[in-house]
Amino acid sequence: MNEPLVSPVIAIDGGGTQCRLALNDGKSIVAVETGSANVSTDFDGALNEISSGLGSLAERAGLKLESLSRIPAFVGLAGMTGEAVSERLRTALPFTHVRIEDDRAAALRGALGRADGAIAHCGTGSFFAAQCQGTMRCAGGWGPVLGDEASAHFVGKAALSMTLTCIDGQHPTSPLAERILEDCEGAEGIVRFAGSANPSEFGALAPLVTEFAKQGDMLAEHILRGGARDIFAMLQVIGWRNGQKICLTGGIGPCYAPYLPAGMQSDLTPPLEGPLAG
Repeated sequence: MNEPLVSPVIAIDGGGTQCRLALNDGKSIVAVETGSANVSTDFDGALNEISSGLGSLAERAGLKLESLSRIPAFVGLAGMTGEAVSERLRTALPFTHVRIEDDRAAALRGALGRADGAIAHCGTGSFFAAQCQGTMRCAGGWGPVLGDEASAHFVGKAALSMTLTCIDGQHPTSPLAERILEDCEGAEGIVRFAGSANPSEFGALAPLVTEFAKQGDMLAEHILRGGARDIFAMLQVIGWRNGQKICLTGGIGPCYAPYLPAGMQSDLTPPLEGPLAG
């Protein structure tokens, strides 16, 4: 939404942690937030969150839902992996005119505007995208089972796994490992939690890892260095080169900054705006 509007538009940005909805009429922006909206891991749950958000958005804007549904909408969601999912969602949503895509293009445009550069978007899940002279290239975004490198889910899962390797003696223990063992009530509790946890629940452990990393915890720093290596590798795959802007977006993205190579750190720049603006 970073260009002048001639008519109202609705933007919806859904991810593994929260869903943001905004109505821009060219004069003001009305926005609301709801819960997780990843159509790959939980389609029905995502649809419920969007529907709830639309109701709240209509109420806050002083409109009936029927009137809101006639406004053109752009929907960018995590987990949008193909046309079948897109068509299923299009049928379920109330909009007369709607464009549905995954969340990568909106995040890239929001962070960089029209400038060349790349983003490493690391929230509950992750993806990597670059644009050069108007052409976009993407990598990742394949979900928690097959991908989501450097995501909060990745960090939380790695923390649990490495805590168990500390018990086995493969790595020295650390304050982070001791804290996780205490919180989970031992190795049995870690295994029990991991057996039923969803990506958001794994991701909820990531702030603990970043907190201990700031204190110099070796285990926490090892995990973040691993994520930083994935970011470096993925950005090179999509064509990023030194001298081009890089934005670290998503909840955990900025936490990787001190662990990236020095040459990459010098190209880091704050995002212009969020995905809703894109």
